[in-house]
Amino acid sequence: MDGIRSPFRFDGVIRKAVHQLKYQNLKAISPCLAELLADYLRSNPLGGESIVPVPLHPRRLRERGYNQSSLLARELGKLTKMPVIEDCLVRIKEAQPQVRAATVEDRRRNVTDAFMCQNEKVSGKQIILIDDVCTSGATLESCALALKSKGATSVWGLTLAREIYK
Repeated sequence: MDGIRSPFRFDGVIRKAVHQLKYQNLKAISPCLAELLADYLRSNPLGGESIVPVPLHPRRLRERGYNQSSLLARELGKLTKMPVIEDCLVRIKEAQPQVRAATVEDRRRNVTDAFMCQNEKVSGKQIILIDDVCTSGATLESCALALKSKGATSVWGLTLAREIYK
């Protein structure tokens, strides 16, 4: 992982918006949230030429019906004119939601070998990895390892919000 950037702390109105997107099926706010990410990128450019969303495990995707990170990535792609690569990074290990992991070490263990790149679409590319919230960074780190294993030259994590994790 080359770095993680988050324009907001995970509290207040941003926390409420992420929870509505993620848990209350309020997909309609994804363009507004992506605009906040695009604004951040305009004033704080990251090395990136393609966007990759953090994938959900297939079972969680079936339960929720959509991947909030994919919604954010697609909208951000439209706003920045960057291509979105959604058919490369996959979650292969089902684990408890990261929000339930008690410690940073539990979070790391929870996502170790949880992701893989199933093709070479990221080879030679600078990737911006999109997720809604960063807490410990373990999910983004695990995704970055998978992306770099298939030739990504750099991986920057970009999340809407960052939780201060103790």
